Amino acid sequence: MSDILIYSSYLVAAVLFILGIKNLTKPRTAVLGNRLSSIGMLIAVVITLLDRNIISFEWIIAGMVLGGAIGGIMARRVQMTSMPEMVAMLNGFGGGASLFVALANAWDPAAATSLVAMISIGITVLIGAVTLSGSFVAFAKLAEKISGNPIAVPGNTFLNGALLLTGLGLVAMTVIEPTNHAWQFALVAVALLLGLALVLPIGGADMPVVIALLNSYSGIAAATAGFISGNTVLIISGSLVGASGLILTQIMCKAMNRSLPNVLFGVMAEGGETIDADEVYAGKVKSSSPDEVGMLLETAERVVIVPGYGLAMAQAQHAVRELADVLQARGADVKYAIHPVAGRMPGHMNVLLAEAEVPYEQLVEMDEINPQFEQTDVAIVIGANDVTNPMAREDKGSPIYGMPILNVDKAKTVVVVKRSLSPGFAGLPNPLFAMDNSLMLFGDGKKAIVELTASLKEAG
Repeated sequence: MSDILIYSSYLVAAVLFILGIKNLTKPRTAVLGNRLSSIGMLIAVVITLLDRNIISFEWIIAGMVLGGAIGGIMARRVQMTSMPEMVAMLNGFGGGASLFVALANAWDPAAATSLVAMISIGITVLIGAVTLSGSFVAFAKLAEKISGNPIAVPGNTFLNGALLLTGLGLVAMTVIEPTNHAWQFALVAVALLLGLALVLPIGGADMPVVIALLNSYSGIAAATAGFISGNTVLIISGSLVGASGLILTQIMCKAMNRSLPNVLFGVMAEGGETIDADEVYAGKVKSSSPDEVGMLLETAERVVIVPGYGLAMAQAQHAVRELADVLQARGADVKYAIHPVAGRMPGHMNVLLAEAEVPYEQLVEMDEINPQFEQTDVAIVIGANDVTNPMAREDKGSPIYGMPILNVDKAKTVVVVKRSLSPGFAGLPNPLFAMDNSLMLFGDGKKAIVELTASLKEAG
């Protein structure tokens, strides 16, 4: 193939990647963005295979068939509630793929002979292994295979710094003595430990930030792998993922009042005072029923629905959409308050509500909806805990202090749909449940909303 055709194709692929990311920023155009990016990747893969003059495609075809089958099964079987941990796992696979590409090139005497390639191999091994182990810790926390609470690592900051410096030293040794594979094995071990040390101390409530950061790491690893193989489009696509992931991480940090340097060095969670739930609730919680809440909604003119992870767990998005339709038919103005980190990954609630075909214009971001709560007749909170917890504003001893929240407590009446008074992923009680203007509607989220909708319909 001619160089003009190859690089023109890579340019087209890069443009499609950029347009894809641009369209992914809005729910209305996200599907188009995903398709554009997929087409760009298809072009990049096909041109790369043809450019490299590969004679035997047996292993490539086998990998495509096996990977495609696994991906297809996962896409069909994984529930929306499990999407955050699936994303964490895929980030890890991305880092792992770059890691093994680097090792394969390091062990092939004819594959990487230039200084740039050898430096790229060391950096790719370091970042890829960190991404691999860190992502699987995030997966385990999100899937509740291990505790979502911060896991203390003695001397965490010092340990992370020492591991990073050791890793960089081993990168230098792999460049100086590329045929000594002991340096490479040592680098893999140190990088895997660094990934563990970076993510273990971070609490479950901060996992959305960690997912965004690990996504950035996987992109950077792919970009450095591109330098190893001299593949232009891999460098471009990896750089785009790395940069966009870092931007998203910064947005998440702002949304949670966190420091980006702290995220990078795994020192986000700082503990805080132990808070007794009995003291917070102390007999102040008022339980309600679908009929009582239905009577409230009969006269409500402004209703704000606040979705959270509990909505995803109950798969209640379609039931919520039906409730909103009934309220609108009665003349109420209905909006959905979207916190940037509601759920367990960025955009989790947007995806759920889009699946239920909720109109995009009804989804209102936190900064825009917060001033409107004081004029809201009823705020319905469905499974959202940490992102509505007033401790973030008022309790300096709380681990979530300073995190911007949805000010649902400012509404005239707050209805919290929840199975129990159990804490959210941050492990904290929520004083919102005990406020004078709050009512608890205990039960499965979907069942409670269906009963509430039925009560409204019966009222005529």
